[in-house]
Amino acid sequence: MDLELKDRVYLVTGATRGLGFAAARELAAEGAKVVLTGRDGKRAADAAAELGPDAVGLAADNADAGAAERLVAEAKERFGRLDGILISVGGPAPGGTADTTDEQWTAAFESVFLGAVRLARAAAAELGEGGVIGFVLSGSVHEPIPGLTISNGLRPGLAGFAKSLSVELGPRGIRVIGLLPARIDTDRVRELDALSGDAGAARALHESRIPLRRYGTPEEFGRTAAFFLSPAASYLTGVMLPVDGGFRHGF
Repeated sequence: MDLELKDRVYLVTGATRGLGFAAARELAAEGAKVVLTGRDGKRAADAAAELGPDAVGLAADNADAGAAERLVAEAKERFGRLDGILISVGGPAPGGTADTTDEQWTAAFESVFLGAVRLARAAAAELGEGGVIGFVLSGSVHEPIPGLTISNGLRPGLAGFAKSLSVELGPRGIRVIGLLPARIDTDRVRELDALSGDAGAARALHESRIPLRRYGTPEEFGRTAAFFLSPAASYLTGVMLPVDGGFRHGF
């Protein structure tokens, strides 16, 4: 299938590694031009270099109040247009209710929630018909994940924001989608498995609960993201798609 991504321009945040980088890599492989961001400028530049000449890496922290408008403006300045954005950010600190501080909640709200809102708002102001705003969320949108209290509190609210935004922007021909990964084999998930004290046992337990009996690969997530962000998915909006190997059993 031709995803019609050639020469389209996408901004992908939190894309120096993990799911953000996987999505950026697939977009670039399909011919899109990509502006990817990360908090470390060198890592962002190195990640962009892996994707080829039509990728640019910029330093940015989603929690920075001025980052959203700057990134959207730089994407348009570099490539002359903007067709979509995928908003990804590293997960907040793990911990239970009694283990997380006000400072951790505030920092996570600024980066995971408010930073995403700002980026979506800035992109919406520049996108035209056929544009798309994507959010990398989590399976915790539907069911809390033990040990990730902050994420459990913020991700469902962000999904609600995304759904509301899809209704507001639909008349302008702009789509809004959410991707809900579960156990994808990234550094972040390996770190979470290791918190149990026995990473191998934790992984085996999780895999036993996944109908496909394995973790997903970043490449599988990236291909899903590229499709949802492409014109090939032009009649899909307001969708919150689990990318989880069937882990969520509800409809």
